[in-house]
Amino acid sequence: MLRPLHDYVVLEKVKEETKTESGIILSGKPKEEPSQGIVVAVGPGETVDGKLVPIELKPGEKVIYKKYSGTELTIDKVDYLLITAKDIMAVLEK
Repeated sequence: MLRPLHDYVVLEKVKEETKTESGIILSGKPKEEPSQGIVVAVGPGETVDGKLVPIELKPGEKVIYKKYSGTELTIDKVDYLLITAKDIMAVLEK
């Protein structure tokens, strides 16, 4: 698995459902990539003025991030995104 450094976060990309609740499979037209992910790993944080500022995220949290940010990776057929903590805009709470 990846261990992010500095202020980077590893997200598992959330796939958009292609099936409705009643079981109907939605076909075709390509949709925009969702900008939601689940936190897999968090780096130690960013150093500001000589002090470490930790990242306020925990593995398992579902987050919303800025579109078109980060670096996409595929490891063992799972899609991940390596992104800076500043590009994560919100945590989706249950």
